[in-house]
Amino acid sequence: MQNKKIALPKIDWNEIETVMLDMDGTLLDKHFDDYFWEEHVPEVYARENKLNFWSAHETLMAKYKSREGTLDWTDINYWSDQLGLDLADMKEKMNHLIQVHPYVIDFLKFCQSKEKKIHLVTNAHSKTLSIKMAKTEIESYFDRIICSEEIGLPKEDPAFWKRLAEKTGFKKQSALLADDNEAVLASAKQYGIRHLVFVAKSSSMKPVVYAADYPSIIFFKELME
Repeated sequence: MQNKKIALPKIDWNEIETVMLDMDGTLLDKHFDDYFWEEHVPEVYARENKLNFWSAHETLMAKYKSREGTLDWTDINYWSDQLGLDLADMKEKMNHLIQVHPYVIDFLKFCQSKEKKIHLVTNAHSKTLSIKMAKTEIESYFDRIICSEEIGLPKEDPAFWKRLAEKTGFKKQSALLADDNEAVLASAKQYGIRHLVFVAKSSSMKPVVYAADYPSIIFFKELME
């Protein structure tokens, strides 16, 4: 894959009316989520259930995988009930790890300067969203903030975008979507969203991985050039 020619975005900003941005891994460093779900939660779950860490880790990874691509996947209430843990409180206590990716604020200001509508479109649960908006203070940059629970479908479902268009009025031919999840971009493409951008470095702690089928960026400064 890395030997293949990388597709780079070529955005004519005169064609864009609405900029839709994912949150975790796209605007925010996914290191927080990876560490929380893959290390911290298994550690606490192991302690509470008298398991060793790797037994707890294997159990939780299987549980997570079973709900991938559904609303439960990011539903903090669902997982709190399933695991017997107060996950919202645990996230609050670790919010120092929540960080905005480099150049995100610059890009949001750039979009504002061009008078684009800016929508935050996330699968994250509203409780998680509140914690992250409070920590990062980027909420004021968005014209709309939409969680998938509000739509009733995850972003991986093409019908999500139809419902979102009905709710927000965005036009598929003049909308840009940036996301770090290729399955989400695939569903948006199936719906007909014209301008799609893959964020190739979702976590500061992991290497760059370019998309096979979508123009890719590492940082948002590449869309301002």
